[in-house]
Formats: sequence, structure tokens, C-alpha cells
Amino acid sequence: MLAMAEINYIRYETNTKGKSYSSVAKQMNRDRRTIKKYAEQDEVQIQQPFKQKRKARVMDPVKPIIDQWIREDMKKKKKFQRTAKRMYDLLVEQHQFTGSDRSVRAYVAKRRQELLEENQAAYLPLESRAGTAQVDFGEAPFLYEGKEVVRPYLVLSFPYSNSFLFQVFPSQNRECFLQGLANMFSELQGVPHTIRFDNLSPAVKKVLPHGERELTDEFQRFVSHYGFQYEFCNPNSGHEKGHVESMVKYIRNNYLLPAVSYHDFQSLHELTIQWSIENRQREHYEKNLPIAELYLADQEKFLQLPGKPFECVRFLSLKADKYGFIQIEQKKYSTSPRYARQVVIAKISYDHIILFNEEQVEIVKHKRLYGDEEMKSMNWQPYLHMMAKRPNALKYSSFYDELSEKWKNYLQDCTISEKKAALSLLSNLLKERDFTLADQALDVASAHGHHPTAAAIEQVFYQLVNGRGIRETLPNSHLSVTIPPSAERGLDHYDQLFAIQGGGTK
Repeated sequence: MLAMAEINYIRYETNTKGKSYSSVAKQMNRDRRTIKKYAEQDEVQIQQPFKQKRKARVMDPVKPIIDQWIREDMKKKKKFQRTAKRMYDLLVEQHQFTGSDRSVRAYVAKRRQELLEENQAAYLPLESRAGTAQVDFGEAPFLYEGKEVVRPYLVLSFPYSNSFLFQVFPSQNRECFLQGLANMFSELQGVPHTIRFDNLSPAVKKVLPHGERELTDEFQRFVSHYGFQYEFCNPNSGHEKGHVESMVKYIRNNYLLPAVSYHDFQSLHELTIQWSIENRQREHYEKNLPIAELYLADQEKFLQLPGKPFECVRFLSLKADKYGFIQIEQKKYSTSPRYARQVVIAKISYDHIILFNEEQVEIVKHKRLYGDEEMKSMNWQPYLHMMAKRPNALKYSSFYDELSEKWKNYLQDCTISEKKAALSLLSNLLKERDFTLADQALDVASAHGHHPTAAAIEQVFYQLVNGRGIRETLPNSHLSVTIPPSAERGLDHYDQLFAIQGGGTK
């Protein structure tokens, strides 16, 4: 039987517009007799939507169980899903199933396809379906080290429940973008089934015709790792992700104004997660239910987290200049004098840049620079061996400004040879640690001598590293010494001993 739309079209073209049966048949690629039948039909027969089915009495009690298993497995990788044979075995063991494995296999194959189609149909653009999310950046003022700075914050919102999570970052670059999503997935203990984005540069290289996108390599790997579906808004169509845009404003007005003070991003991340979870206690603006209750429906649709989190980094191969510096996004980072004019590998995360040589040996680690104030990151440790050969140049380097007053005073009192030894020592002490223990070691060594040698400072340093500290001299009051009897000189003692034994001739 033809669809109603086709029947209506045939009747309109022939009966109303007066076209011939042959022309309509050719137009619709149908047989002329079919066109004539429906054109002349007085009453369109309604096809019965249901057929009489024999009730599957053995399968009926276990169908809800199998459906639940299939829904659970749809959140997992294929290799972690139960096979139809395994489901049959579990039904026999746990539910006293008496049907055949063939019946179970047939039902599982059919229901998997039906549930898959149902799942895909549920995640249409712009519909507030459980388990879908939207993502966008906002900006707000913050107080950092007493100064007001503008920082972006990444928002992940759930239109169905009206819940959200957000994280503050120093930039909107791809490392911050992916790290923020990874952090929030970890907090959710799951992954939204479908996420809608606008054409963020961390995700989209280029918008192509016909709705296609050229994605960044990192975003493609991120999507492949977590397995979610992505959707992008049309250019200049922010209303297509209106929920997250509303949440960006809501978060700024309710949590980030006036400017929030922070010392480090990790503590700020923990605070924003706490705010996001507490916000679920309010009531939904339309559904008159707690957001926390609606969020459970979102959570039910989440995909399972992968076994390992995604490492949100990228790698660049760069050539150092004659001073051993490389440049990333207008910021300079030191390597080592030995790598001047050589190729190094930069491993870039949102908060650090680690530099390796071509043999994948770590050279140095830097905190990643942002903003206009700092343009260069200098780690002096690899340069100190070179400086030890020309110690008089120390005062003209920025490393001298980084020294504490105690080290400046100590080096000022050193001879040339002592200064060389001290700089060589600092080169070793600062490889894996900051100045904290080096300062303590200098303090302790100086307390036991007016001007300690580099060797003495080194000895104290490693005693501190091992948790023993300096070995103190025991005070005399703690000593207990046995005093021996006094010795007598001469032969008088011998004469007395001879007399006791009976005497004799002398």
C-alpha cells in the first residue's frame, strides 16, 4: 500500500489538476494501473497497524531484563558488552529461564537495533534530552596576587536538568579547553552522550561547506578517546546553544561577581566544582522538580568513562636559538647551553611546558606563561655549570636577582675558586628541587662555621633530604666516664706482696 502522502498526491494530480494516469505514473515511477486504482478509489482503505501475534510466554518475563542489559552495554565499549550467548547463560543461572538460546539471540539482535535507533533519534539538535550537553566559554574578573585580571571559564551545561559544571583557566587555548572537559568528565564519572559546541578554534580548524568541519587533531583524538557524539552550531548562530549561553551569564552573576580572589588554579577548580554541585539543590524553573533529581536522568544516559584519562597535551619540534631559548606563542623558554641551535621537543599542557632532547630525555620543566607581563621563563640550573667557569659574570645575570640575601652574602664573601665550587654545587642541588632546602642547608652549615665550604653545605643538604638534619655534638653533661684506680710507682708494693707469701731471703 502507498503512503497517504503519495495517495493524496495521485488524487490531487489526476482528479483536481486533470493530468493523465500515464503522466502521473511516469512522474512517480509507478505502474499506470496503480495510479488508476488510487485515483478512482471511492474510499481509501486504512491499513491495520497491528497484526495478531502469538504471545511469547517464555520470553516475556525476561524481556525487561535483557533490555536493561542492552541499555547498560550501550554505554560501554563493544569489547566490554555481553554477548547474546552470555545473556542466555545468565538468564538460565540467575532467572531460571527455560527457553532456547536461539530465542534469546533473535530477541537481542532485534532489540539492539531498535534501542540503537531509539537512542539516535532521541539526540536531535536543540532538543532538551537527558544526557546531552552544551559547551561554551565565558569571561569574568578575578583577583590574583592583588591584581584584577580577566580569566575565561569553561561551562558544560545540561539543558534537560538545567545543571552545569564549570572550570576557570588562564586561556581559551586547546589545552585548557580539553583539560577542562576531561576534568569535568572525571567529576561526572561519565561522559555526556552528545555535546553541542559552537565553532571554537580549539576544536574547529575550518568551517567547510554543507555543514562539514575540519577538526583539530587534538579534538579528534579527544572525541575518539571518550566516544561522545559532537554537534556544531551554524556560524553566527549562538542561539542554537542557548542553554549554555544562559548558564554562562548565570554563573558570572551568581558566583563570579564581584571578582573572586584565588592563589592557584587547582584550588579554584575545586571551588567551582563545589559551587556547581550545590546549585543542583534549587528547583527547575519550569518542571517544578529539584535539579538534582532531574540530573539523575542525565546521569542515566552518560557513557562509561575510559580506563585512563586523556592526556591533554600536544608536542612541537623547535630549534633553540644561540642562547638555548625556544619560543612558543610569543613566550620564550630556556633549555640549556648545550642545546643552543639544536632541535628540542616541547610537551605542552595547559599549565606546564616540558622540554626534551631528541633522545626523549627531559631537559627542563617550565610553568607555562600567560598574559603580557611575563615574556620569558628562565631556569638557571642547566646554565650554572657554564657560569661556574666565569663566576664574575654572576652579578650581571637575572639569576643573581633570584638568589636569597643569604646566598648573595655568602657568594660575595667567596674567593673565585670558592664561588666556582658554590655555583657547581647549586647546579646539582637545583636539578630536582627549588631553593628551599638549599637555603636551609646554607643556614645550618653557617651556624657551625663562619664561612662553610661548598662540601660542608652539600653534606648538610643531603642530611636534610634524608630527614636526618645536622648531627649535633652531645653535651658533656650526658657523658659518664669510669675513673681507673691510681697507679703507684716503685718497689714498695712488690715488698708487701713478698711478705704476704711467706718471706725469704732478699
